[in-house]
Amino acid sequence: MPKVEFQGVGMARDKQVDAPEGGDLVDLCDQVLAPIPFSCRSASCGTCQVEVLEGMEFLEEPSDEERELLDLLDGPVSSRLACQARVKPGAGLVRLKPIGS
Repeated sequence: MPKVEFQGVGMARDKQVDAPEGGDLVDLCDQVLAPIPFSCRSASCGTCQVEVLEGMEFLEEPSDEERELLDLLDGPVSSRLACQARVKPGAGLVRLKPIGS
């Protein structure tokens, strides 16, 4: 079962959520009140950009729309938009942190 771990500044401990069926990262963030800021939730603002510290292979490939915004944001190669990324079903660990923290 995939596990998603969120790291954030000022948190006493990292937050984790199990995602046995995979799913939208935005929903998993909401489920555990992850320290990821969201604004538009539609790949147009970039506030939810995260760095994937581990487990990029457990995320589905970015859509053309997400890839286009990521290119404009010029973040690390390992970045994704939490509003657009989907976790694949199956075993694994995905570790994330908000860009800039």
